[in-house]
Amino acid sequence: MTPLLVSRRRKTYCGNGAVMRKQIIIAVLFLFAALTAHAQTTNDDCLACHDTVDAKKFAGSVHSPLGCIDCHADAATIPHEAKPKAVDCASCHSDAVAAWNNSLHAKGASVGGARCKDCHGATHEILPAADPKSRTNHANIAQTCSQCHAQKFVMEKAGLSAQSAISYQQSVHGRAVARGSVKAAVCTDCHDSHDVRGANDPLSGIFKFNVGRTCGKCHAAIAGQYGESVHGKALARGNWSAPVCTDCHGIHTISKAGDQLAGPRSSCARCHDGVRLTKEFGVPGTRVSSWQSSYHGLARRMGSTVAADCASCHSAHNILPSSNPRSAVNVANLPKTCGTCHRGVNANFARGKIHVMQGDVSDTPSRINTWIARIYTVLIVATIGFMLLHNLLLWFRKARAARLSRGPTVVRMTLNQRIQHAVLVVSFVVLVISGFALAWPESWFAWPFGPNEAVRRIIHRIAAVVMIAIGLYHLGYMTLTREGRQGLRDLWFRFSDARDLKDVLRNRHPQTGRFGYAEKMEYWAGLWGTLVMAVTGLVIWYFTGVATWIPRWWIDIATTIHFYEAILATLAILIWHLYHVIFDPDVYPMNWAWFDGKMSAHRFKEEHPRAYTSDTADAGVDGEDLIEPIE
Repeated sequence: MTPLLVSRRRKTYCGNGAVMRKQIIIAVLFLFAALTAHAQTTNDDCLACHDTVDAKKFAGSVHSPLGCIDCHADAATIPHEAKPKAVDCASCHSDAVAAWNNSLHAKGASVGGARCKDCHGATHEILPAADPKSRTNHANIAQTCSQCHAQKFVMEKAGLSAQSAISYQQSVHGRAVARGSVKAAVCTDCHDSHDVRGANDPLSGIFKFNVGRTCGKCHAAIAGQYGESVHGKALARGNWSAPVCTDCHGIHTISKAGDQLAGPRSSCARCHDGVRLTKEFGVPGTRVSSWQSSYHGLARRMGSTVAADCASCHSAHNILPSSNPRSAVNVANLPKTCGTCHRGVNANFARGKIHVMQGDVSDTPSRINTWIARIYTVLIVATIGFMLLHNLLLWFRKARAARLSRGPTVVRMTLNQRIQHAVLVVSFVVLVISGFALAWPESWFAWPFGPNEAVRRIIHRIAAVVMIAIGLYHLGYMTLTREGRQGLRDLWFRFSDARDLKDVLRNRHPQTGRFGYAEKMEYWAGLWGTLVMAVTGLVIWYFTGVATWIPRWWIDIATTIHFYEAILATLAILIWHLYHVIFDPDVYPMNWAWFDGKMSAHRFKEEHPRAYTSDTADAGVDGEDLIEPIE
């Protein structure tokens, strides 16, 4: 072999050896990397980097048996530079996610609808439902749901109210859960855990025709009774008017059965005291009002808890028609039903109608009862009418005789003042009756105006215009005339008025001037009341125009002031004014000053001695019957 050939072969061999060494090194490196990656895909190795996950809490979670890469499959190799994708819970919980996709929470995701972690908590810390600390534990579900449903501003975004969560806490279910009950219904028992649907969805557990089955999951026996009742059968026929559990017991604010105001026993009137059921389905109406007028109803209204109510006779859930032999109100069963309270009753006790209504002539006993009532009504009107007319004539005759025999008189009110007073009285009385007729349209105040609301409103406004006009005239009279200005001076309060009041309270006769403290109080109170009623009344009358200048709630305030000021003024007139002009024994049967403007000189001297012994002209005492001051 030549030296040249040997040199070439050695060079080739050396070159091939370098290549092989590089390939071996690369292979070893890949193998090392593979072995290293496999060793680091345990949970402990993942947690070594992801220290934001609490290893202790993760170990106690429902996901602890799983490996990290079971959920984070795209992070199976380490290092992984790309950010892992969000975990899809449906990969394991496909049924739950599918149900959630059809729920209101999913549809409201754009406004903060609840997602998995909102109810179950942080993914790496989810506790088993049996764990008392779990957010989905029976005892904690209401609190979990309340995180959103009790927050006013959160619920407003979804167009809902936060009251339902608050009401549940006060219900029998909520209170039972708070006491540790594991059977009382929580949110998920009625609304489902994931497939939460609206009440108008036929697949929802709270859809009207599904409510019985939903409640029946806990109250199976009662649900069975309801299904056989008139209500349950009506619902089965598709009658939307038939009540279901929530119509009587409430939706969230479920009260105790014995609660007289909010319990299910108070709910019958919502349907059975109107005419809608009568017109639509032929169900007799006025059942509740007839019961309320009976001894049972009156006793219940006065606080009795043992007097019979609707459920006492008809039962609470197994309500059957009276024609059904199993019905508690069947003729054959009435002695037994009534006997639960009235021991020893027999068939005679149960004969006759239970719901007795005046005016009923459907059978002989009812006709007799109705005619007796009618006869007595005529008898009462005739007898009492005769008595009233008789006594009114006697009273008028005696009052007239007392007026004519009062001797010398002093002019107390001029003709102008008496006209003002008469206009004020008439407008005030009309305002009171028509105003209360508007406030209480079913009361006797409405009787003079008939059933037409427009008539009451127009009459009320006419009387208001009259009162405002006479009020403006009176202001001009009292400020622009000599007589009026003198009256203002005499009507102004003085320290002597306090002394006069003190004398009255000590049973001493006060030494008053032209006007006593009682007259001054009434005058200024009447002036103030007229101003308040006029201003608030105009605000209510022209509320649309007023609302362009001030917020709407000011009109509500004006309405409240107008209403209560009217009550105050009416009671003040009845209690204060009428006493001083009629019922005061010293002036009975009447102070005639409102009619002829005159007052007995003897009475004037006794009641207003300071005015009587002063310059009577300056005191406003004037006229043909003027009595000179006596020294």
